[in-house]
Amino acid sequence: MNLKYKYWFFQEAVPHRICDEIIDCCNMLREVKAITGNQGKENKIDDSKLHKQRNSHVAWTSDQWIYKEIQPYVHLANKNAGWNFELNRAESIQFTKYKLNQHYDWHRDSWDEPYNKPEEDVLNGLIRKISIIVSLSDEKDYEGGVLQMDFKDGRHGTDNIINCDQIAKKGSVVVFPSFMWHRVTPVTSGIRYSLVNWTCGYPFK
Repeated sequence: MNLKYKYWFFQEAVPHRICDEIIDCCNMLREVKAITGNQGKENKIDDSKLHKQRNSHVAWTSDQWIYKEIQPYVHLANKNAGWNFELNRAESIQFTKYKLNQHYDWHRDSWDEPYNKPEEDVLNGLIRKISIIVSLSDEKDYEGGVLQMDFKDGRHGTDNIINCDQIAKKGSVVVFPSFMWHRVTPVTSGIRYSLVNWTCGYPFK
């Protein structure tokens, strides 16, 4: 799929006060070790293998007030970037915490197949189409933890990698198709907080 814009960003879009409220709210939620899609399908998780690919902690929320803060940027980016993907519904919101040396290596958010969850009909048959990341931390509160994109279909090389520096500032938002390759480099000091969410639709035709 040829796209004129590989991602769309909004600098300091979410007010700092709201970012702080989200952090306070989500820090009270049950925190779990983040896993990958493949690891989630296995009966036993290999920690050493997992940590090489992904090392962070997450919590999940479906608070409507948070959806109302972030979902408008998904639809605005979908329109402004000219993607015009047909969208149906968003998944639960992921609150992500990257501490010292934690990271998430190259990956895509979309799955190989649509969701097959007849018992959860709201997602059954849908695929992830658009991802959104909201920077909740002040850029002075951590080092490292850079969101990077690779536009060469997974054939990673330094000439293909772009740092998404536009979202370094607190409250900034980046929106991109869920099939884009991206990663978060290791945090070298402090804590990086972010929100991640995926908006789904029926498979592309």
